[in-house]
Amino acid sequence: MLRGRKVVLGVGGSVAAYKSAALARELVRRGCAVRTMLTAAAQHFVTPALFAALTGEAAATALFPVRQGDATPPPTDHVAWAAWAEAAVIAPATADLLGRMAGGLADDLLTTWLLAFPGPVVAAPAMNRHMWSHPAVQRNVARLRADGVRVLQPGFGALAAGEGEGWGRLPDAADVVSALEDVFAAGPPRPRPELPPPCPPLLRERAVVVTAGPTREPIDPVRFISNPSSGRMGYAFAEAARDMGGRVLLVSGPVALPPPAGVDVVSVTTALQMRDAVLAAAPTADLVVFAAAVADSRPAEPSATKLKKGQALEGTLSLVRNPDISAEVGAMGGRRVLVGFAAEAGAGVEEAERKLRAKGLQLVAFNDVREAGAGFGAETNRVVLVDRDGGREEIGPASKRAVAERILARAATLLP
Repeated sequence: MLRGRKVVLGVGGSVAAYKSAALARELVRRGCAVRTMLTAAAQHFVTPALFAALTGEAAATALFPVRQGDATPPPTDHVAWAAWAEAAVIAPATADLLGRMAGGLADDLLTTWLLAFPGPVVAAPAMNRHMWSHPAVQRNVARLRADGVRVLQPGFGALAAGEGEGWGRLPDAADVVSALEDVFAAGPPRPRPELPPPCPPLLRERAVVVTAGPTREPIDPVRFISNPSSGRMGYAFAEAARDMGGRVLLVSGPVALPPPAGVDVVSVTTALQMRDAVLAAAPTADLVVFAAAVADSRPAEPSATKLKKGQALEGTLSLVRNPDISAEVGAMGGRRVLVGFAAEAGAGVEEAERKLRAKGLQLVAFNDVREAGAGFGAETNRVVLVDRDGGREEIGPASKRAVAERILARAATLLP
């Protein structure tokens, strides 16, 4: 399982560092190509020469040239080592080292290399039993495990410095090797997601209003009419418009999403509240995106107290039509660009063309909510973007952020 594998062994500053020599020897015996990195603290317990003798490779100790007496250890190219290695083993992983790894620090060669290394990491902790049980260490371990690092359980037994018995011993070499075999048996790790490329500043200093989420129309204090909209599409528009340089106002119905950083948010509940917020902002807007799923109707007379069985809940609920917010903004005139949505379940793209003409919009995105990966709550979407000249552009299936970026790029070409 390990023959021919390329492994970097990171050694932290613990008295258990002497056991890492045995681990290095065992990895070499099983056919691994092993390179070693020693922290400055590790060198108080073991020497680079020891690991060079065991692995046949010079141990790395410095990110930059550092003169120590008559010797100047050569710097190590952490990027080249990251490209060479297939897996990393950190043994011993001290409390300090675990904390720096969890915090994403890069203050020495080993932690800098770990940030550049996209492959699997196995960490074998070793420390005082009180340190291992400290809440801060356990938080760091939980964070690392959530990030995909395989943090082993330390061994139980006699500890150094007269601490008696407890959890904190460096796991046996056989356990570390077994964990490494499991890592390789699991196949290549999932690629680390990379940040999307920066958005072009197509909306620099433009005032953008985005509506998002559902509205809730109260029947009584505990019941309401609504829909399954998650708000993800509208929030994707707000974040993309922000990243394109826009000054964004997000008018959001009730959702379970965190407010986007760098975006002004007005939280509303009902369609009438959303209408008031949008009409107040629209006159100075350059671009308005109507991505909210606004309830078409609302109860004519919501009850101030909870309705009991046998009341209106089991009879006819009298409804009145909510205002059409996008049509009202379209009737204002002006040179602002208006983008609407036609979320349908059975109607064709012709419905988007009808809405575009009837409401005075420049663009309408048609999507069928019955389609897998394109409905309410989905992380992806697929739309047909319709314009006033009869043009149609298919976008997706793609993430809602990617769909939002493409629609905003098209809208930006229509801005005066």
